[in-house]
Amino acid sequence: MLAAAEEHEVVNHLAMPPVAFGITTFVVLSALMAVTYAFRSVWTRH
Repeated sequence: MLAAAEEHEVVNHLAMPPVAFGITTFVVLSALMAVTYAFRSVWTRH
């Protein structure tokens, strides 16, 4: 019974805070949107 009480819960720590994942995702998707927006008129030139 004492051994069962001494067991610790396994916790996997994140590499960065959860808010940083959201900010990183926002920045990456914004950059992809900017690249897509930059090529918006390529089709009309050809």
